[in-house]
Amino acid sequence: MRVMRTLMLWLLPIILLCSFCSVAFWIFLSNNNVIPHPSSRIPQKSSETKSSKGCSKDNVLIAKALENYSHKWKKHEANFKRFRSLLSSKCHAVSKAVVTQNNTPLGSNVIYDGERRKPLQEQPFGNATWESCAVVGNGGILANSSCGEEINSAQFVIRCNLPPLDNRYEKDVGNKTSLVTANPSILHEKYSGLMERRRPFVESLRPYGQALLLLPAFSYGHSTPVSLRAFYTLEDFGSDSPLPVFLNPEYLRRLLKFWRERGLNSVRPSTGLIMASLALEICSNVHLYGFWPFNKHPNDSRPITNHYYDDRESKKNVHSMPTEFEHLLKLHKQGVIRIHLGECQPT
Repeated sequence: MRVMRTLMLWLLPIILLCSFCSVAFWIFLSNNNVIPHPSSRIPQKSSETKSSKGCSKDNVLIAKALENYSHKWKKHEANFKRFRSLLSSKCHAVSKAVVTQNNTPLGSNVIYDGERRKPLQEQPFGNATWESCAVVGNGGILANSSCGEEINSAQFVIRCNLPPLDNRYEKDVGNKTSLVTANPSILHEKYSGLMERRRPFVESLRPYGQALLLLPAFSYGHSTPVSLRAFYTLEDFGSDSPLPVFLNPEYLRRLLKFWRERGLNSVRPSTGLIMASLALEICSNVHLYGFWPFNKHPNDSRPITNHYYDDRESKKNVHSMPTEFEHLLKLHKQGVIRIHLGECQPT
């Protein structure tokens, strides 16, 4: 007991001295501003700088795009035929865009275009060429554009990724549909991958009538099961619904190579570019709507949403929308396709 008491008497002054030194040290640091007060000044500065650079880059791209764009467009027949002939010789959309029994006989090995790893009906496009085609993207530039009547006047109308066509949007985007695409991601997000109730999916397709429903079933392995479920769902429940067809991975490989040879180095082309390319092979006059990839309106720089129906961002790490638009803009300038920006005039 005496030893313990003696030890405590020795330790107490040491503990008090250490405490005093610690307090004195922190007071010194505070007085000399070594420890900064809680502040997000540095991150904010970095974020602001990054945002500023992003806005500046967009402004440069927008200015460049508008320099190359002309509202007074005239088709250049020779340029159109030359580009179409080159595209057709490389990609063969008419005979290869969709998986059929002719281009993929029973027992063929299907190589997934997205991973490097079932044919159905006859070629839906036949040998016919439509006089006019409207490829309708989902860009926010279509909001309040009054382009619906003009889009509906096209002989063949292509839409991307099951966009809404109800009364809120009909004036701007029309309601006519000849072909509509559906990415598997949409089937998972909106309809639980068709693993639960399937009738809501069928009902949601009513606005597209008996259009072709183009599914990229063989892009990736995980795309196949949900695409097949969509096919069988429409077979079971959708007598008056769109006709499901599968995008041919061989066509996509050819198309990716075609655009890469022209300087487009994105991981894979967007649905919009795929559909614009398809239209160039099956249509005599191709018009693009809703393809403006920037968040400022080209006419007055007012902010616009990413889509005409919401403001959700696209996958920038997969697609390069501004770069794709630059390539399409070259074709517009050459009189091959016509890109519509801004409001449409009553027909």
